[in-house]
Amino acid sequence: MNYNEALARINSLMLFGSRPGLDRILKFLDLLGNPQEKLQFVHIAGTNGKGSTSKMISSVLKESGYRTGLFISPYVIDFRERMQINGEMIDKKTLAEYVTKTYPIIEKLKADGIIITEFEYITALAFLWYADSRCDIVVLETGMGGLLDSTNVVNNTLVSVITSISHDHTAILGNTLEEIAVQKGGIIKPNSNTVYHRQNDIADTVISTIANRKNNTLSYADILPLDIQEQTIEYTRCEYHNLPLTIHFIGSHQIKNLRLALSALEILKEKFNFAITDTTLTSGLAKAEMPARLELICKSPVVLIDGAHNPDGMNALSDALKKYLPGKKIVCIMGMLKDKDSNSSLEYLDGLIDSVITLEPDNPRKQTRDELAEKAVKFFDKVYPMENFSQAIDKALDMVGDDGAVVVCGSLYLASQLRPLIVRCLKKRNKTTLIDIQE
Repeated sequence: MNYNEALARINSLMLFGSRPGLDRILKFLDLLGNPQEKLQFVHIAGTNGKGSTSKMISSVLKESGYRTGLFISPYVIDFRERMQINGEMIDKKTLAEYVTKTYPIIEKLKADGIIITEFEYITALAFLWYADSRCDIVVLETGMGGLLDSTNVVNNTLVSVITSISHDHTAILGNTLEEIAVQKGGIIKPNSNTVYHRQNDIADTVISTIANRKNNTLSYADILPLDIQEQTIEYTRCEYHNLPLTIHFIGSHQIKNLRLALSALEILKEKFNFAITDTTLTSGLAKAEMPARLELICKSPVVLIDGAHNPDGMNALSDALKKYLPGKKIVCIMGMLKDKDSNSSLEYLDGLIDSVITLEPDNPRKQTRDELAEKAVKFFDKVYPMENFSQAIDKALDMVGDDGAVVVCGSLYLASQLRPLIVRCLKKRNKTTLIDIQE
């Protein structure tokens, strides 16, 4: 089958939704020869910050000369972002070949009453590709939770990294912070190493208890010696053991993610003899980037795209708006899914933005533009539910002029849809964009 046919086969498995548990994927992987057993991992779980932390770690490892796999979820621009080696997405022909080779196994399992979900299939495909490609190490981001997440079939984890822990996916992970922390901490492996940034008493207690029970060396990223030198809307500069570093992830929350990445890399270097030098650390971090993580698209007007979709993410976004855009007129283009805490997310933006334009992400779980607008009017005087994405972008740009700011948030699915449209719209207006897109 070709790439489009392969993608259609993968997407057809979305019908079965998300079902936590490891039995199904373990049976599938066994039939594939257990490729995950041939690999070693940095495993990353958390509510927010997984993607940025994963990208920083994998970029440094690549710069250090290691064949580095990266597994992230969800994608923003291209499905193939989910699985990368040395910063390059799996090519279309290779993905089609892997689906052609493995999909008959999916059908056989289905005939036996074992239904493999989309995420389970993608995870297993990635393991197979990484193993066949002889990756030295894989930076593995969980999909949802950790304990029962499909990625948690791996055993050879050199470092487990736990990022921020907050309320999200409560229907599956639990309603309390303690329950959610137990799920996130489920990736911690016996007699291994864990990196964690302390954040609140409940989560801190859960993670330290799990790490102690599993005889882990628990490293607290928040005590890492990091001197922040400069923070702008384009970059953050700091010193780490007197070594100047620059990252292009913006926002105070990204400093926490940087601490986590540096702590994990320290363990790889000191305990597992990874050849990470000052030069590869500096260049790797400087080259690390991810779309839709407070991504600056244009400076005049300011256009920011952020995948913030839960209260914790919105809190980080609001802090960034206060820090980088004080006094600016801000119009927010927002779309959210039904299972997200829209009211709390909107509350974080109260008093920071002038107007809200609501749209509908292309997702079966979408919240309608009118539903979101009905919630938004409790916080903002000017709310405009709109259907046409391009018209929404034009309206927002017209409202802010050259000196204001347009902020896209609420959903990575929405960010994926709007990102290319925004770039095209800005170019038509003869505005200088900081990124380009494939036409």
